[in-house]
Amino acid sequence: MTENLERGDLRFQWAYERMDALSAIRKRFRQELPFKGVRIAMALHVEAKTGVFAYLLKEGGAQVRMASCNPLSSDDSVVESLKVTKGMEVYARKGETESEYYEYLNKTLDLKPNIIIDDGGDLTKIVHQERKDLLKDIFGGNEETTTGVVRLRAMEKQKILKFPMFDVNDAQMKHFFDNRYGTGQSTLDGIMNATNTLIAGKSVVVAGYGWCGKGIAMRMKGMGALVTVTEVDQVKAVEAAMDGFTVKPMREALKTADLVVTATGMRDIISYEDLLTARHNIILANSGHFNNEIPFRDLETRSIEKKQVRDYVRKYRLENGNEINLIAEGRLVNLAAGQGHPVEIMDMSFAVQALTAEYLLKNHENLKPGVFPVPREIDYEIAGIKLESMGISIDTLSDAQIKYSDSWEEGT
Repeated sequence: MTENLERGDLRFQWAYERMDALSAIRKRFRQELPFKGVRIAMALHVEAKTGVFAYLLKEGGAQVRMASCNPLSSDDSVVESLKVTKGMEVYARKGETESEYYEYLNKTLDLKPNIIIDDGGDLTKIVHQERKDLLKDIFGGNEETTTGVVRLRAMEKQKILKFPMFDVNDAQMKHFFDNRYGTGQSTLDGIMNATNTLIAGKSVVVAGYGWCGKGIAMRMKGMGALVTVTEVDQVKAVEAAMDGFTVKPMREALKTADLVVTATGMRDIISYEDLLTARHNIILANSGHFNNEIPFRDLETRSIEKKQVRDYVRKYRLENGNEINLIAEGRLVNLAAGQGHPVEIMDMSFAVQALTAEYLLKNHENLKPGVFPVPREIDYEIAGIKLESMGISIDTLSDAQIKYSDSWEEGT
């Protein structure tokens, strides 16, 4: 056994033993084989937790083929483990070129899937633009992240979307925990691993105050940072201010920032011109899905000097002498420079994915093309499993309380 394979096996097993919700689902899937004969194509970050989820679907009877949804987010040791030890079909490696990235996505789609499990929307996009011959076999799919849901809703609005897709990102058991606590902790982990710099006392700017931004701001504040939030949404800006954060426009915030983290799912959050006014030696990181929130290409082409200064950090000198430090080419910092979300967080998210895929399989004939919310009962089933695994019990309503909640006449 190679050292890399052994490392991947150990990482897979570590996650496997700590994903209690998936463990409970696995027992039923092994008995019922709900996905027997079903072909599933996946584009997710290929690391240990994702591997456990993909293997769960295989244990449930599915033929699974997986590619990465980001060129820098794969764990090569886990990829090898999935291929060799688990007999999985995986097309991924850390540091894929752009051509390799799309080649691997297309190889995944060569399976002629019935179900798509997407993260960022690229599989769905390719099917609708380049692989329309596959549409006849597809029942529908799931979308994991904010960026992908934004793209799906645009497709739905333009009446382009040809099959039902479930918005897993906005399921309660996903975004309340994955986007907030998962992104908060894993972003901090990726930045500290890449830079080995102190957070306490630093001026940190968080771009976006959605659930991911909230988690990052919370964790940075907990580490002693002085946190400023930038927003375009008036309501979220008020919320950030009332949560105790300074709120400023990006160009103003950059002037005093030591570290900036983008987490919006929108492009061009920081422009090259913005960086000409930024604090000297600033550090930039991105936790959004694509590397278009920070001007990576402009930095590459317009800087007068660039140098790799740490494994994951490249320094750029601009024409005005300003120096900018960019982590992981502006790609998803928690996976490109870290190990991704904690195991317990992804356990809940992938439990949502698994049960939603099963729901889709059972109900796809009655679903029209469009974007659908995850059924509420799935959230509550997973919450119940999670509470039990944590050794937590809660109260339940009495018959009298249920009657009271359904009554409009009784007021006292």
